[in-house]
Amino acid sequence: MPAQPAELETDILIVGGGTGGVAAALAACEAGARVILTEEYAWLGGQLTSQAVPPDEHPWIEAYGATASYRRFRWGVREYYRRHYPLRGEVRADPHLNPGQGWVSALCHEPRVAVAVIDGLLAPYRADGQLTILTHHTPVAAEVDGDEVRAVTLQDETTGERITISARCVLDATELGDLLPLAGVDHVTGAESQQETGEPHAVDGAAQPLDQQAFTWCFAMDLLPGEDHTIEKPAMYDFWAEHRASFWPGPQLGWRDVDPETLQPRELGLFTRADRHDFWRYRRILAKDLYPAGRYRSDVTLVNWPMIDYWLGPLVGVSEDDKARHLEAARQLSRSFLYWMQTDAPRPEGGYGYPGLRLRGDLLDGVNGLAKAPYIRESRRLRAEFTVLEQHVGVEARGSAGEAAQFPDSVGIGSYRIDLHPSTAPRTYVDVSSYPFQIPLGALIPERMENLLPAAKNLGVTHITNGCYRLHPVEWNIGEVAGALAAWSIAHATTPRAIRNCDDQLSDFQQHLTDERGIELGWPAELRRIAR
Repeated sequence: MPAQPAELETDILIVGGGTGGVAAALAACEAGARVILTEEYAWLGGQLTSQAVPPDEHPWIEAYGATASYRRFRWGVREYYRRHYPLRGEVRADPHLNPGQGWVSALCHEPRVAVAVIDGLLAPYRADGQLTILTHHTPVAAEVDGDEVRAVTLQDETTGERITISARCVLDATELGDLLPLAGVDHVTGAESQQETGEPHAVDGAAQPLDQQAFTWCFAMDLLPGEDHTIEKPAMYDFWAEHRASFWPGPQLGWRDVDPETLQPRELGLFTRADRHDFWRYRRILAKDLYPAGRYRSDVTLVNWPMIDYWLGPLVGVSEDDKARHLEAARQLSRSFLYWMQTDAPRPEGGYGYPGLRLRGDLLDGVNGLAKAPYIRESRRLRAEFTVLEQHVGVEARGSAGEAAQFPDSVGIGSYRIDLHPSTAPRTYVDVSSYPFQIPLGALIPERMENLLPAAKNLGVTHITNGCYRLHPVEWNIGEVAGALAAWSIAHATTPRAIRNCDDQLSDFQQHLTDERGIELGWPAELRRIAR
């Protein structure tokens, strides 16, 4: 492949090829803009692929609460299995095919399948160079002129070479909001104080910028009874076997955890529940029973379980050495939990360990058998023209309103509980009910910068409301709108801020979103009052 020139120029630069970045690129390309999309890892898709997390979705996803392009992605995943996998006839015909039959999602699938579908969605725009994709690139600097980002410099992590890309509009779709500090964009990290936001579940006292949600290094495994696939004992196994957080009902390596909603101890077990709610079927990504008998020797399950949430330190606001240390400790935690399951986990029928558990790193293409990247739940967050608070979406905080706040500048919708995993304070779960909500355009407009937009989890939300705005279909919607907004502002010689703050321009843009992009701006009345 020819070397890239040291400088490039484009209409729209999207830094970060995760779930939001992919949606942004697709929207901008469909609007006719020239786009450069950069990504830290080899795979595009973020949560869906390199982080290996099947989509967390709301119960109405098949009919409401997703953009048309996200539905194309979901259809593409199912169609991939129908075309390429030897599904049984009645399974192939199921319009709601769930390839893994996991109970946490209606579409549990292998990350590689999502990679293929995403590559297919973007392929038409790569064919003529309208879209350029640079993988293994991370941002290292930004050139700013007043309130505009002129260019971003990125480093190729495989060669060490650097490239500077100038653009008319720049989108930050990184997992941790990495462009915000590089470009001097006002932002927030960690937990705001209750005194600042008035949110019932915000922390009392001073803000805690290092209080961030746990991240998780996921892995996949299958089970081959009678075989021994025990990995080498991890270096930190003894530490993790003995570690116990003050809010946890037992050792970190064990079957006992905390019910996120009630905060009461619970024990699901690997296979021990009579109903479907055990860990094996929780995020299962391949179900052998969907295929002719004997085709696959085992299911494959994706381990994104509470026991491997890492909350001993954050990734943002610490030194590079501390960040690297936390990442390695999280990898050690995940491998230690696998080793515990293989050797020390109590079996209900007696005895210990499941040595037949086999690490399926071949399905994830990461390091040491794990996913390529850690699953990130919380990013730096933009100081935006409008910030979504718990008072806008939380059931308790809404009081007698009976539904979420309705935003006149809505650019999409979503639904999920306010779901915060244990944090680096350390602090236990915050998991409370919310209503189906809207995404206000004001949350995508920086207080000051004119041509930079958030396109992932880094929009104007708080530590609390991030808990319901961070999920796959919502991040996709955010990214898609950012891409569409950037292209619209260029085509109409205006700015994102002007579009939001001029009634006529806002109305025209919202009409474009609904008519041309199939983006729903509001929930049906019969669903708005259903708390989750």
